[in-house]
Amino acid sequence: MATLLHLDTSFNGENSHSRAVTAAFRKAWEAEHPEGKVIYRDLAAEPVPHLEAAAYYAGGTAPGERSPEERAAFELRGRLIEEAEGADVILIGAPMYNYTIPSTLKAWLDHVFLVGRTSITENPSLAGKRAVVVASRGGSYREGTPRHGDDFVESYLRLTLGEVFGLDVRFIVPELTLAPYVPAMAELVPLFEASRADSLVAAESLAKEPALQPVA
Repeated sequence: MATLLHLDTSFNGENSHSRAVTAAFRKAWEAEHPEGKVIYRDLAAEPVPHLEAAAYYAGGTAPGERSPEERAAFELRGRLIEEAEGADVILIGAPMYNYTIPSTLKAWLDHVFLVGRTSITENPSLAGKRAVVVASRGGSYREGTPRHGDDFVESYLRLTLGEVFGLDVRFIVPELTLAPYVPAMAELVPLFEASRADSLVAAESLAKEPALQPVA
């Protein structure tokens, strides 16, 4: 059964641009996989706790040698990792907050980042799966813009998801989302509207691509 793991992190609810695009992807994916399964986590509404010492060190301890505290602390971490491992595609809404990813997404990554299993190993357990990241942002950080180089969303997620986890990462970038609300950006509204339309089309298109086969 095809499985989609869908993570949203925007705190803007129905007004969120990243959520609109992840919803478009999910709708198209479900149409392609009517018998498929969706695991959904709204990390803004129900954030996972920050990784604490017991859960962290339990990851480097053999299951039979873990203390009762470590076993309890690792339970959520193990569940989050298994959800990711069981998915064919991981869909992530990652709006830019203060030049980087939301802290709720960082907390999820900290739990899933397990040395010897999902990371820092010859065969990461997530390798070969596809990740689609909707990296929305209020301005533009493209080459040639005044803030080029200040984007620590895409660079960070290419490293963690792509190089460390071994995922095939695709980015959809709705930008200039503040243009309709900031008078000084009024002339950029047409560019925002084009970016949003292009992002919705890209989401539907990527949802129809066949999932990659995991690396053996």
